[in-house]
Order: sequence, then C-alpha cells, then structure tokens
Amino acid sequence: MIELDAIDRRILAALQENGRMTNLALSRKVGLSAPPCLRRVRALVKAGVIRGFHARINPDVLGWHLTFFAIVELESQKGDALDAFEALVADWPEVRECHMIRGGGDFLLRLVARDTVHENELTQRLTRAPSVNRVQTLQTIRTSRNLPGVPIGV
Repeated sequence: MIELDAIDRRILAALQENGRMTNLALSRKVGLSAPPCLRRVRALVKAGVIRGFHARINPDVLGWHLTFFAIVELESQKGDALDAFEALVADWPEVRECHMIRGGGDFLLRLVARDTVHENELTQRLTRAPSVNRVQTLQTIRTSRNLPGVPIGV
C-alpha cells in the first residue's frame, strides 16, 4: 500500500469528484501551486493509484434503459472453467462488471440492455454458455446511489 499524505488525499478526492478539473483549479482546491500539484498527480498515476480519467455517461440518452445483475453458477469451479467464462463475457459489451463471488454463485455480473427483449436475449446467452449451470437475474427498478471510486478519507 502506498503512503498518501493529506494533500494526496485531497487531490484524489477532488479528481474523483471531477476528473475534468484543470490542474490550476485542482492546485487551488488542494492548496498547492500548480507545478507541484501536477507532479503529484503524475506520481499518483505512475504509482497506479489513479488508473484513468473517465466521463460518466447517461445510459438512457444512448438507449441503454435497463440495468440488471446476473448471478451465474458454473458446473465446475476449476480454474480453466472460471477463466473460460471470464474470457467469454469479456467480449460482451453489455457486461459492464464481472466479479467472481463467494456464497451463492460463482460470478456476479452487471449488465445493461436496451429493453426487456434485449435483457431476455442476454439472459439466454448466459444460460446457454458453456459450463453454465444456473443463472439468476435481478433487474434494477431504480438506482438511488451509484458513486464512482472509493472513500478517500481526507
């Protein structure tokens, strides 16, 4: 684990809130002049603390009206079967997250779909996938909290 001081944590909190912030605005927000602030950001990127900068897209505007989760149980928990499943869903653009889980299945997926027909097609693709034993889907009704990142603890 990397040692972060209070300024590093303020930088991370500010960028997590607004990754488009200019270096000048960031330096003012964290109480540092611009050149050392930029050096710190670059060091945080180099150390792997900051993995990238992303836009938060409104899925509805682009036609992705449904979000659902799928709990997937495989026939085998051998490494080859787990790796093969991960490789399979890695190529599906609708799979936005894939987590290997413990207790109640092998994987938890977060998927997006354009409509119910599309959701059903994705569920059938999962069900028919090699070595899949069982799929349970959970459709979201609404999302009241969806925060990016992690608590920084400034």
